[in-house]
Order: sequence, then C-alpha cells, then structure tokens
Amino acid sequence: MAYLIAAAIAVVVMVATYLVWIRPWHLRWGATEEESATAMVGDDIVARPHFAATRAVTVEAPPQAIWPWLVQMGFWRAGWYSYDWIDHLGKASARRIIPALQCLKAGDVIPFTPKGILGMRVIGLEPNRWMLWQDKRDGGTWLWRLDPLGESRTRLIARRRIRYRWNSPWVIYQLLQDVADIVMMRKCLLGIKARAESAPQPDGRRCEQD
Repeated sequence: MAYLIAAAIAVVVMVATYLVWIRPWHLRWGATEEESATAMVGDDIVARPHFAATRAVTVEAPPQAIWPWLVQMGFWRAGWYSYDWIDHLGKASARRIIPALQCLKAGDVIPFTPKGILGMRVIGLEPNRWMLWQDKRDGGTWLWRLDPLGESRTRLIARRRIRYRWNSPWVIYQLLQDVADIVMMRKCLLGIKARAESAPQPDGRRCEQD
C-alpha cells in the first residue's frame, strides 16, 4: 500500500510540475508576450482551445527566402526538418528547394503519414506572409506566419490551436502531443532557420509541374 501511495504522490507531483512550469514555457517557446497575445489568422476556427501554442524564432533572412521551405513540407515531400528518424521514417528532410513542391494551394493536403491518412488541409495562404492548415481529424489549426524585421530578418511564427475531444480515443494521441510537441517543433523551427540562412536565395521560380 505504501508503494501505491508513493507512486500516486510521484504522479501528482510530475503532473503538477508539467502543468505549472513546463507547459506554460513550451507553449510560447521563443515567442514574445506580444506575439503570444496577438490575434492571428485562423484563431476563430478553434474556439476555446485546450492546446494553444505560439512558438517563434528569428531568421536572418527575408520572408521570401523562408517561404519555399514552408510550402514543401510534409511526409514524403521535403520532410519536417526535425528528427527524421521519428517523423519521416528515417528519410532525411530536404536541404534544397524543390521546384516541383512549390505549387501549394488552398485545398491541398499536407500528409503526416505515408498514405496521407493523417494530415492537414491547406485552408488559406498568402505567399511570403502566412499559411494556415487544418487537421482533417480533429479540426485543429496550424498557422505559419512570417513577420519581416527590416529587409533581411524575419520572425518565423508557428501557432497550433487544438480543442481536445475528451469522449474520443483520439484524445490519447492529443494528450501525448501536448507533452511531446515542443520537442519536434523546436527542432523544426531551428531546422527551417538553418536552411533559410545558409541556402542561396530563391531564383524566383514558383513551381514546376510534371
């Protein structure tokens, strides 16, 4: 009985630590208070979200140098610029701009799995400014936003808003994501930053169709 009590206390302490200190930190990793509080495109789609994260990083490159890396993201596309052994079955994320993947438009699906069973639909975009995805399963949104800082620096902002479905088995995945999402997102944002800062400037080609 003593072991059960000790285990229960340990769980309570871990959960409390996560909710009080860790979660507030990772929900706004890299973002300023103003960025976290600013209303952005798509906020109205998910009312009263249980998970509302705004993460950001400063990129030493203009928005047009970052945008091509964003539109080609996706499973079996350019990857996620994160831990490929976890989210891309070990296939390395692209380190170049792929012209054939630059034709992204509203209605297209960003696949999260090999067959696209899980993924997000592009519901709006303004080139070099913002792009909004919506999850096909739970309706959550994912916004990518580029705020220029002068001519050669940009704030790359990623915002996720999800309302948990407590009466669905899917909530197990949502809760796991609540804890682990920051690991992949931090790596993803830094991956985009590194690529945009080191790669040659785009040559102006929007896309190439097969």
